[in-house]
Amino acid sequence: MSDNRPTRSWIDRATAWSPVLLLGGLAALTYWLDAQVQPPVPRRDGSTRHDPDIVAEGVRVLKLDPEGRPLQLLSARRAEHFADDQTTDFTDITLAETRQGRPPFKITASLATLTGDRENVYFKGHVRAIREATPATAKEPASGPLTISTEYLHVLPSKEIVRTDKAVTITDPRGIINATGMEADNKAKTIKFKSGVSGHMEPRK
Repeated sequence: MSDNRPTRSWIDRATAWSPVLLLGGLAALTYWLDAQVQPPVPRRDGSTRHDPDIVAEGVRVLKLDPEGRPLQLLSARRAEHFADDQTTDFTDITLAETRQGRPPFKITASLATLTGDRENVYFKGHVRAIREATPATAKEPASGPLTISTEYLHVLPSKEIVRTDKAVTITDPRGIINATGMEADNKAKTIKFKSGVSGHMEPRK
C-alpha cells in the first residue's frame, strides 16, 4: 500500500482503537514497576560516579489480587540501581498483567531503564508489547491478539503516553501496519504515526 494522505488517514482511523486498548495495561504495569523499585536512602559519601549500589540477579516479583490469583509479574535476569541519579536498569525484562475482566497483557525487552523521578520508562532492544485476544461483548465484537514490535519504546506512565521514533510494526488478525515513529495516548484514545506508513488493515465486522 502506498503512503499517501487518504490511505494514511484511513489507517490512522482503522487502528486508533487497537493500541489504546493495550496502553491501559502498559500504564498500569509501569506504575506497578515504580512501586516495586523504591530507591534506598541516598548515600552521603559524595560519590557522583554512575556505579550501581544495588545489584540483583534473577529478579522475580509477583503481585496477587485479593482472591490470591496472579495479577502482575515483574521478572528480569538482572536489575541494577544507581544512587547518583536513582535510575534502575533491567536486563531481559518481562512485565505481565492478568486482570479479571481484561485481556492478559505483556511487554518484553532486552533492556529497560526506569528514571529516578519515576516519570519515564525506556524499553530497548527487541521490544514486544502483546495484548491477548478479547472476547465479544454486548457492545464490542471479539478481537484477536494485538502486538506492537519495535526496538525502542518510551513510556510515560502518569500521562499514559507511549512513543517511539524508531520503526514500529502493529499486527492483529485484521492486518499489519508499519511506520517510522508513533505516539499513542491512552487518555485521548488516539494514535499518531510519524512517517513511512504502509500496510493494510481490514475494517472490523
